[in-house]
Amino acid sequence: MSNVSITLQTVGDAAAILEAIVNDNPGAIVHPMPSYVKIDCPNKLVINKASVSERIGREWDVQEIHLSMITLAGNVTEEDDSFSLEWKR
Repeated sequence: MSNVSITLQTVGDAAAILEAIVNDNPGAIVHPMPSYVKIDCPNKLVINKASVSERIGREWDVQEIHLSMITLAGNVTEEDDSFSLEWKR
């Protein structure tokens, strides 16, 4: 099993994104740091538009992830309703 990961700055909507990630990805492991947070997840990590929108109280565009993201590890799939990371063979 290989982990994928995403690292977010702790600014703006990052807290809502983090909460959505943890809620929607039971295997997620959170590594908080003073100005950023790294989230590792076995195999696949999914950020769902509906989950983030619910937490921030407005419609969240999946492209907004780029405003908080520092780095990632895994192959990206961006769709209208989700952003996901997984290692593809």
